[in-house]
Amino acid sequence: MTTLTAGPPAATATAPGPRASWAAVLTLARFETRRLLLRVPVLVAFAVYLGWTVANTPTSWDGFPALQDADRATQNAPLLVGLAVLLCANQAVLRSRRHDTDRHFAVLVVQPWRRTAAHLLSVAAVALLTGVCVAGQFTWEALKPGAVGHGSPGELLAGPLSVLLLGVLGVLLARLLASPFVAPLLLVLLLFFAMLTTGFGNEGWARWLAPTVGENTSDTLPSELLGRPAAWHALYLTGLALSAALLAVLVSGGARLWTVRVGVAGAVALTLVGAVAQSRGVSPETTEARTRYSVTPEKEQRCAGRDTTTYCAFPEWGARTDDWAEVLDGVRSLAGGTAQDRPLVVRQRVEARYGLDSDAAIAPATRPGEVTVGTAWGGNRVPEFAVAVAGVLVAGTEAGAGDMCDGRMVTVMWLALADRPDPMSDLRRVRLDDSDTGSAVVLSQTNPLSVTAAQTEVVRELLRRPVDGTAAKVKAHWAELTAPEVTTDRVAELLGLDEPEAKDECL
Repeated sequence: MTTLTAGPPAATATAPGPRASWAAVLTLARFETRRLLLRVPVLVAFAVYLGWTVANTPTSWDGFPALQDADRATQNAPLLVGLAVLLCANQAVLRSRRHDTDRHFAVLVVQPWRRTAAHLLSVAAVALLTGVCVAGQFTWEALKPGAVGHGSPGELLAGPLSVLLLGVLGVLLARLLASPFVAPLLLVLLLFFAMLTTGFGNEGWARWLAPTVGENTSDTLPSELLGRPAAWHALYLTGLALSAALLAVLVSGGARLWTVRVGVAGAVALTLVGAVAQSRGVSPETTEARTRYSVTPEKEQRCAGRDTTTYCAFPEWGARTDDWAEVLDGVRSLAGGTAQDRPLVVRQRVEARYGLDSDAAIAPATRPGEVTVGTAWGGNRVPEFAVAVAGVLVAGTEAGAGDMCDGRMVTVMWLALADRPDPMSDLRRVRLDDSDTGSAVVLSQTNPLSVTAAQTEVVRELLRRPVDGTAAKVKAHWAELTAPEVTTDRVAELLGLDEPEAKDECL
């Protein structure tokens, strides 16, 4: 009798459906995101980034930020995070090669290109976290009571998009060149590229090829005068990041997918559109507006009268008139004669014709009673404005105040500083050499003034005395104290001081 034994039925492999495959990708992406965020370089980069932001944001712009500058201030610090993500994402993709586990992946249901997509999603998650940090930094500035202006979404996107681009480049390099030395070499090349693009000058189109583009200026311009292609630059970065991401998928085995091939073509086209559009420079409309704001600011401003003073500001700075008025009223209250009721016009002025990279000085106003105020406020700008107000009250015009080289400078400096909370500190802050002895250049809103060593000695002694007593003497002798060619010795005598020992020689 013969017994026939049949073997077990052959196993049939069933390929997972698209939904199951993408579920596996998302699961892997969550795993890689967690590992990426816990890598030491990324943790250190985020710690430095957040520490720098928390330490500097509360005191930035002396509490009076212009949001069209605050958005650009969020761009450079995320680059440190981006470099760390580039290195760690590259190492994450090469992990299986280092551990010699590549051959085991052949039995997994997740194809190589899907594993690449998971790594790309982990990079995107870190970029999104960076975006949250950028939004928090900008919101912190926007909520300050002294904030003015408008931020740009394109400028705010530059930091997170830079992190995304650098991380995606790390993944792409790992798929193209499976070597652990490639990523560190790329970091060196990126630093060299940054220095190279800086060498093209601040007006060159090549600087916009870098992830972020700064401006070497301390001046603040109205939002409509910036002329920065922020939106096009964000499009350029987006296209570049998408191109690198899809290329990484392509070389990982996704070339058979027509959607990936079409996506690469579309991303490259997006990059080219952004690159060409951002390289066109400042538009003629912006150039014309810069000239108009610089030459005829009165045509662009809104004016409001308070007592005998009219305040004229660009639309974004209307809220600042209260701060200007507080300083001006304090200076005027110490003056005597007709200066108590003299009509004044505080006019905001900018020099925008040379763009953001110029720190060109503003010429002093020649109209009687007109005082210049800039677009920045807080810190040293406050006593500088007080000096400008005092100069106009004493000399009649800003141009006349800049030409003074006599005892009237004692009156100007005392008027400007006596009402300040810490006059001796402001005396040092308003002088170019940050001292309170000897001759010096005194900073103002327009052209600087100068004080002699003897005048500084008299002012320093006056600021140590009670304000009310000195104010009574200033008002009683106002005509002589503000007379042209009055000597410093005579001013000291009128105000009850001894003759100064220092020399009375102008710079």
